[in-house]
Amino acid sequence: MNQLFKRKNYSETDTSTNLLRVLGVWDIVFFGIAAIIGAGSFSSLGEAIFRGGPGVILLYLICGFACGFTALCYAEFASRIPTAGSAYTYAYASFGELIAWIIGWALIMEYSFGNIYVAFSWSDYFTSFLGRLNLHIPDFLTCSYSEAKKAFLNGSENKELINAWKNAPLLGSLKFIIDIPALVINGLITWLCYLGLKESKNFNNSLVILKLAVIVFVILVGVAYINTDNWTPVSTTTQVASFMPNGFSGVMSAVSGVFFAYIGFDALSVLSEETKDPQKTLPKGMIISLVLCTVIYIALTLVLTGMVDYRKFDGVGDPLSFIFEKANANVAWMELVVSFVAIVAITTVLLVFQMGQPRIWYAMSRDGLMPQKFQEVHPKHKTPSFATIITGIVVGIPIIFTDKSFILDFTSIGTIFAFVLVCAGVLMLPAKEKIKGRFHLPYINGKVIFPILFLGALGTFYYLQPQFFDTLMDWKDPKEGEFRASIFFYLIINLILCVVAFIKNLSLIPLIGLSSCLYLLTGMSHNNWFWFGLWFALGLIIYFCYGYKNSKLRSS
Repeated sequence: MNQLFKRKNYSETDTSTNLLRVLGVWDIVFFGIAAIIGAGSFSSLGEAIFRGGPGVILLYLICGFACGFTALCYAEFASRIPTAGSAYTYAYASFGELIAWIIGWALIMEYSFGNIYVAFSWSDYFTSFLGRLNLHIPDFLTCSYSEAKKAFLNGSENKELINAWKNAPLLGSLKFIIDIPALVINGLITWLCYLGLKESKNFNNSLVILKLAVIVFVILVGVAYINTDNWTPVSTTTQVASFMPNGFSGVMSAVSGVFFAYIGFDALSVLSEETKDPQKTLPKGMIISLVLCTVIYIALTLVLTGMVDYRKFDGVGDPLSFIFEKANANVAWMELVVSFVAIVAITTVLLVFQMGQPRIWYAMSRDGLMPQKFQEVHPKHKTPSFATIITGIVVGIPIIFTDKSFILDFTSIGTIFAFVLVCAGVLMLPAKEKIKGRFHLPYINGKVIFPILFLGALGTFYYLQPQFFDTLMDWKDPKEGEFRASIFFYLIINLILCVVAFIKNLSLIPLIGLSSCLYLLTGMSHNNWFWFGLWFALGLIIYFCYGYKNSKLRSS
């Protein structure tokens, strides 16, 4: 049993690499912005606003707060462990092999399945952009089979999906419906990642500059059309004007869409073997990109919810161009510009995610947990070539038969789980010597401060919302039952953390990161947890059938 939790010690010299170190601080910042500002702001933001109303801005603040502390934990690990692998590598150093495998398996869900959603979003904006130029692709070639079927059976008002189902040609008794743009962009991005990081870096940096310039322009133009009454709409259930018309549980129900936007910064730590002086460069780049992106998300949310009533965002997949449509702000030229830039933005997200997954497999293969073929480096391009090709295939095949809503929920829960493990891992790391010029996570004793903060926040919430605690154990409520059950277990776990922090003198920063990420998990439904558990059961079967027998750490 001890072998399952045997930890791996990392140093700068214990692992050789054939990957080129070409990335500096601002390259990391640009890659971070490329990954974070994309599908979340250009697509899933619309669904998040519809679920949470204007109050969804609170969720962005909560997610930004959680990710800020988590970024510090990632930075601490990155300053100690200059090898590819992200949370997988970090878990191997702090928890041992079995947990490392579980996290590595979660990261496959994050990068590969996340890119499926991003590819769908890219396709939506691409077809929308062509439509504004009066160029039309048949509807049955711009969506997935399951999405069209679901829309038809549920009587959706989405005319494109209904037309796709009704007009699709038959192959025998099966309707031929396939998202060609999503498949094509996946193939192109895979090819670019295969060619090499230097080419990808230059391409990426130029696109990010364009994207940021237009996003700032959208915010500046949109401010002039804000109606402050939209920030306090009248709730359809209580008939009372409220910043959170669907209640706080409604805000938390949007956690998948909001948190998906923050997945990107996790992808940065897998680039450590291609970063110049990773101990200094990577922490700085991660934190700078996260702060900038959080500010942008807050500004975008304020503008969108101020310009248009939140109820109009139902089913809207292109919210940033939607606010400039004729029925809203009526700025036609902005519609066209935003659609074009959205294509650019989502392309950069695809690029970073598609670069991240092969390097996870590269690290796992190097440890013997995956076949050696995955650590094959191209002799000319110096990239993990085989793993890159497999990533393209793993992303491409599900595009044919899955849909956006399932992928969004499935991806977010795995990412938050990985963040939880990273924060917990920092708590288990031994103290290190401070070296001038390198990132060092400040140690603040959480023995007394963390219990005071948690119990103080709990007492304040009880004072402001006593009725919530009166119904906390009513888990049968169809609307809020799941959320109440999740909050109950969250409170229990945090009370345990308070006791452990007092006994063990745990560091405050990773404690706050751990607690805040655990809170984000309270917004997940039982369906999210079911598929999450099923995915990990499959991962454990693969580990015990292959990884356990071939682990290099266990055989050393």
